[in-house]
Amino acid sequence: MNIRANILLRVYLAFGLIVLFAFAVLLRLGDVQFVQGKKWKAMADSLSVREFDIEAVRGNIYSNDGSLLATSVPEYELRMDMFAGGIAKDEIFNAKVDSLASALAGFFKDKTAKEYSRFLRKARQDTLRAVLIKRRVSYEDLKVIRKFPLYNIGSYSGGLKAEQQNKRILPFKDLAARTIGYKKPNISVGLEGAYGSYIDGETGKQMRQRVAGGLWVPINSDAEIAPKDGADIISTIDINMQDLAQNALKEGLIKSKAHHGAVIIMEVATGEIRAVANYTRVEEGVYKEAFNYAIAGNQDPGSTFKLASYMALLEDKLVDTNTMVATGYYQIPGHLIKDSHPKIETVTVKSAFENSSNAAIAKLININYGQDPMKFTNHLYKWGLNEMMKLQIPGEAKPNIKNIEANKSWNKNMTLPQMAYGYEMELTPLKMLSFYNAVANNGKYIAPIFVKEIRRLGNPIEQFKARVINEKICSDVTLSKIKSMLEGVVTNGSGKQVVYNPLYKIAGKTGTAQVADGNLGYKAKKQYQASFVGYFPAEKPKYSMIVVINDPIGEYYGALVSGPVFRKIADRIYAGDVKMYSGVKENMVGNTTAPSAKAGQSKATRKVYNAFGIKVLYAAKSDYFNSVDTSNGVAYQENIPVKGVMPNIAGMGLKDAMYLIGNAGLKARVKGSGKVTSQSILPGSRIGKGLLVEIELN
Repeated sequence: MNIRANILLRVYLAFGLIVLFAFAVLLRLGDVQFVQGKKWKAMADSLSVREFDIEAVRGNIYSNDGSLLATSVPEYELRMDMFAGGIAKDEIFNAKVDSLASALAGFFKDKTAKEYSRFLRKARQDTLRAVLIKRRVSYEDLKVIRKFPLYNIGSYSGGLKAEQQNKRILPFKDLAARTIGYKKPNISVGLEGAYGSYIDGETGKQMRQRVAGGLWVPINSDAEIAPKDGADIISTIDINMQDLAQNALKEGLIKSKAHHGAVIIMEVATGEIRAVANYTRVEEGVYKEAFNYAIAGNQDPGSTFKLASYMALLEDKLVDTNTMVATGYYQIPGHLIKDSHPKIETVTVKSAFENSSNAAIAKLININYGQDPMKFTNHLYKWGLNEMMKLQIPGEAKPNIKNIEANKSWNKNMTLPQMAYGYEMELTPLKMLSFYNAVANNGKYIAPIFVKEIRRLGNPIEQFKARVINEKICSDVTLSKIKSMLEGVVTNGSGKQVVYNPLYKIAGKTGTAQVADGNLGYKAKKQYQASFVGYFPAEKPKYSMIVVINDPIGEYYGALVSGPVFRKIADRIYAGDVKMYSGVKENMVGNTTAPSAKAGQSKATRKVYNAFGIKVLYAAKSDYFNSVDTSNGVAYQENIPVKGVMPNIAGMGLKDAMYLIGNAGLKARVKGSGKVTSQSILPGSRIGKGLLVEIELN
């Protein structure tokens, strides 16, 4: 074979192999495209398309009078697509980027204009499609930012992308903050935690596709599964009483330089908690809410427990109010029990209770129940003092009431007489208050409640009433005697000096207990718990209340430390509620709060309040607001209309109310004149255009 033929053979062979390889590639491409096409297409979609959760709008928490205690407001994370359609051309971007940088620098004040310009140009150079501009931007700020250069080209064409997130806010700041609570992973506090399943709503689903630069954008404008907004919680808290309780407690703690304290106000007939205040000293003269002592602070109650001891004695007919008993000192094996101001004398049982004699009650309980302690502790167990109250919020501490059969620590000489005046046991302030509330409620012992109703779209879906723990804790005869003794504490006994008010009757009991210092016991450092618990007005009780102050410096007796706080709160509540006045008609009493002003346009109304020299607690930035009178001034509640949500028009005149209703796309049916007193669709409820809302004015 000549050279030419050899070369041609090799060329044909190489060409043949190339053709064969090309044919194999074509076969493979056909197989991938047509035979395995569905498989690879699904895999590609799974890599570039993903299902995202859409957060539901959390429900609101309202006070007893309809004031907003907790709500969700939108905030936004701002990102920029550096190659969005409207700014894809370099000449458009370069012409406006410095102006945008200057606007961002002037608004956020976190970088200079040059720094922003370099930042944006570098992002453009790196072809980023989702560069972060700012987190946690409010809706009001977003409206301003959308008018900046480049961004004003259009929602997407200008490159600005705002991803909405919901931020939880408390319009009244720290008022009832611990009771409102919060919810975090593995942590549930207060109403937010207890009713999270209602408030959270149901998460929606949305398909998003990843585009260049790693940004995920929705495939469809609407979510595939729309989120379901959370339900609203109607609490029992009264804003005015809460404000009053917190301020009075803080003043009392500062005055006595105490470590911590708590105040609880409860409505007698319903068991609804109107206020809960808890403060702990974080530094000299500074107190904050750090722990819920009201429901979780288990300690020896001290002399306030004598109510239960005397009730047992009276119920078993072992003593009467005129039975004589010695005071001053009472010796038991290994311990001398003595009164706070020891004075050896013989007095009636009623007088011993009124003046809080430890020696007297220890002697009475020990003599009458010493041979059969279970007879005494059975009373306590029958009343439910050893049981948790199954509160609507988490954190309740379990009571600890000893009995001779179940507790190995029972001392046959000391435990029973010391239990008589509130030692050798652990009870929370709320537990103690609930027992006194039973006396005020004619013997009906009910568990306190914090939530009265759950609503969705303005309609009740669940309502709550107080659970009855004990229908009748004692006979009417015993109850009458106990009530007289509690009134006597304030008129004749240990509470007379600071709690007595000649204008109305208060019934209650002082309490002073030495608190053990952990494992070191009572001798390491003398710490005291000062308390006063009772109800008012005594002849027709409407509210019960307890004030507990721990580790005061100087005076430590309940009457002198907690008594003034109780008196201050009770006086203010009584003065503001005409219905509690005996023999006084409502129209005879003048206005005791700030001058009335309609809610509505904030600028005009603030001008009115400023003219009267009324302090503004919260300066609203929105065009509209609702005001709430408190003991310290006027608190402005932000009233920012949100699309698809029912606005709060309470207290507004008809003009402002109709303006907001019209903007929301609703139809109105109006009754009466004056200010809006009620609206058929609850504020914060989700609404649609064309719905009818009935409003009443008075």
